Amino acid sequence: MEVVIVFAIVVLFVVFNGIKVVEQQSAYVVERLGKYHSVLTPGITIIIPFIDRVAYKHSLKEIPLDVPAQICVTKDNSQLKVDGVLFFQVTDPIRASYGSQDYVVAITQLAQTTLRSVIGRLELDRTFEERDIINTSVVSSIDQAAANWGVKVLRYEIKDLTPPQEILRAMQAQITAEREKRALIAQSEGKRQEQINLAEGERQALIAQSEGDKAAAINKAEGEARAIELVAQASSEALKKIAAATQVSGGLESMNLKIAEKYVEAFSQLAQKGNTLIVPSNLNDMSGMIASAMTVIKSQSGQK
Repeated sequence: MEVVIVFAIVVLFVVFNGIKVVEQQSAYVVERLGKYHSVLTPGITIIIPFIDRVAYKHSLKEIPLDVPAQICVTKDNSQLKVDGVLFFQVTDPIRASYGSQDYVVAITQLAQTTLRSVIGRLELDRTFEERDIINTSVVSSIDQAAANWGVKVLRYEIKDLTPPQEILRAMQAQITAEREKRALIAQSEGKRQEQINLAEGERQALIAQSEGDKAAAINKAEGEARAIELVAQASSEALKKIAAATQVSGGLESMNLKIAEKYVEAFSQLAQKGNTLIVPSNLNDMSGMIASAMTVIKSQSGQK
């Protein structure tokens, strides 16, 4: 009975060690008698106990690797403390098992040395401006070497770039001076634009005023010309009516009487407006003036 129990325990132990369950996104490397035999994929797999053994277990997921901070020297001999994070993925479990003693340490060391080399080709100011170039250069250099280790380097990101305190203070002073310079330039540009706007406004106002004066002068001239034209036209019509009136019976005598009345009225108004009574020196001038006017009217009537 005891032998049966022992045999059952041995069988269970053998079965337990012979059945392997591989998780998703994982790969197990199996060695048979110390030599590579196969790679177990996700699922249930049976191996031969005591002959086969799982030598390496690899995760095929993307793995973030924190690269320790280090001091790098730039092209202009400035010290810079840099740290970052590297993302990689095991693509070949066989090479990851036998290509390097420890591919994580190898990738970390290679990332640090490559980063120092890339930083050394750049000046301090450019290191802050060209992070993407630094990241791309590090990934490209590491990926070529990591291919022999069955690892694919996906990307590298710089977390911090920390220069010494003296350089930080100098950079802060430079930034402050640059901002003050931009503020003064902006203020002067604002004043300049203000002066330009004022001058432009005055110029537009003068142009508008001159255009208004011009239009007013033109309108006034046109009005005066129209008034003169209307007066001349009215005078012409009046003369035509006077000439026509002299042609009818009794018209000439009526004209004579009207002129005499106007003559007498004129002298009467002069006498009323002044303190001195004005009397023609020769009363015969009135009859002579009337006779002269009638002669002109008759001559004009004869020409018609």
